[in-house]
Amino acid sequence: MKKIALAIIVFLVCFSSRAQQEVKIAPQGFDREKTSIAKGKIDTISYVSKTVGTTRKALIYTPPGYSSKQNYPVLYLLHGIGGDEKEWLNGGVPHIILDNLYAEGKIKPMIVVMPNGRAMPDDRAVGNIMAPDKVQAFANFEKDLLNDLIPYVEKNFPVFTDRNNRAIAGLSMGGGQSLNFGLGNLDKFAWVGGFSSAPNTKKPEELIPDPAKATRMLKLLWISCGNKDRLLSFSQRTHDYLQQHKVPHQFQIEPGDHDFNVWKNGLYQFAQLVF
Repeated sequence: MKKIALAIIVFLVCFSSRAQQEVKIAPQGFDREKTSIAKGKIDTISYVSKTVGTTRKALIYTPPGYSSKQNYPVLYLLHGIGGDEKEWLNGGVPHIILDNLYAEGKIKPMIVVMPNGRAMPDDRAVGNIMAPDKVQAFANFEKDLLNDLIPYVEKNFPVFTDRNNRAIAGLSMGGGQSLNFGLGNLDKFAWVGGFSSAPNTKKPEELIPDPAKATRMLKLLWISCGNKDRLLSFSQRTHDYLQQHKVPHQFQIEPGDHDFNVWKNGLYQFAQLVF
């Protein structure tokens, strides 16, 4: 009987460590353009990066009904290791997803900035994208983001400048960046999301060295990944640590692999929870 009881306890502990919230999947057609609704606008911006020593580009989405007389919260949306500032636009149609959500009254008006997270003079996704200097450039982007891009956006667009109105999320390498930068700068970001976060994601004890502080300051921490994704272990270990230390967060393992089907759903869900 003691052996049976022990086995049950072990099972419950293991099950608890992998528990997640109910999986939420976007409805059919959430990413298809609708002709009868108001549309947001996609533009390219250029900003001087003292971090990199060049002028860099990013895409910016302004919502339907955008007005320079109104202040908006900002979501910084990051791409993967093989992409650039246009990866989300070309593969994930965020403007369509957000336009549809606005039309349904499911999200608050926000500005979305899609930068190039490869912070180096030649930031194109060419050659060996796994080269050490290119991988390092994704880590260097933290300084570019905090010291160059965010100040540019706040100077040139009508946005709120406090942490409660600033979110960061991304896919794959950008998911790792979002967790690293967001959780590493809780004074800057209150909303953090990682979709299929890559091996650049710091170990949980480095990400959240002070669980009580993270619990106190975070308004949302979202972690999601496909159940067939070979990188699932990086999201799972982060969730396990957060659960062990009782840090509130949303964790979702959904059907899918390392692709935009998962990432688009992540954006669809995350956008409804922020701000």
